[in-house]
Amino acid sequence: MILLTGATGTVGSALLRRLTATGEPVRCLVRDPRGLGDQRVRTQIAMGDLTDPPSFRNALRGVQTVVHLAASIRDQPHASIEELNAVATLRLVRAAERAGARRFVFFSALGAEHHSRTRFFRAKALAQRAVEGSRMHTTVFSPSIVYTPGDPWLTLLERFSYLPAVPLSGTGRALFQPIWAEDVADCVTAALVAGGPERRRYELAGPQTLSYRDIVRLSTRGRGRRRRLLYVPLPVVRFSLAAVGRVMGPKAFATWEEAELMEEPMTTRRGTADAESLGVRPVAMDAVLDAR
Repeated sequence: MILLTGATGTVGSALLRRLTATGEPVRCLVRDPRGLGDQRVRTQIAMGDLTDPPSFRNALRGVQTVVHLAASIRDQPHASIEELNAVATLRLVRAAERAGARRFVFFSALGAEHHSRTRFFRAKALAQRAVEGSRMHTTVFSPSIVYTPGDPWLTLLERFSYLPAVPLSGTGRALFQPIWAEDVADCVTAALVAGGPERRRYELAGPQTLSYRDIVRLSTRGRGRRRRLLYVPLPVVRFSLAAVGRVMGPKAFATWEEAELMEEPMTTRRGTADAESLGVRPVAMDAVLDAR
């Protein structure tokens, strides 16, 4: 039995389709089963979430492998970025150990370090340390930006393209190696099947190295819209998004923490080597977006 968190997310939904197609027994920890779509009839459902540690006990009953994808890049009404990513992961690791799980698969982020500039990266680094310190067999994936056509991030960029100029926080020069969610799901599926050492770590990256402004141009080009970019200084971005947050609360279209993430480079010298070692050859972002 596999316990999957984050099953309704960009990677989780793609991975869940693959697991259920093979007949693998999967249990999903979710707040609302409706988010699973037609997959909810193919899986076991455990009601709960990362802010509710008591829900882990039922979710982990009979589980041999935990695949922990759930994460948050913004504060939620009742929990912070640190609580949702670092503290919750530590609690889930400890609960999995007590339940007798043998394997823990965790998603970190490429470049996440304890001294990173963003809260999300620092929280991911703490969570990764908790995972790697476990007595279970562990597999850590550290991807660059993960995307899929129609995801919330690309949808927001496409909506900006209706404006006369697309606002871009900072300089837009930070570099990324975006990887398609379908390729990431293939990598996880392959790693689940493969044997190997007790501690494994993969850096997942796509074949293109793109700046943030390159990605913005790609996302608007696919819709036939060519817009000039309006570079907004970071102090202005921070002030503006703080004001938006005060007015819109959790429904804000973006937060400062999310905008600041686009200043964190996410590249690896290994390129696509780790993905290819799992039998996956990642598709370039422009090819994925042009095929929409």
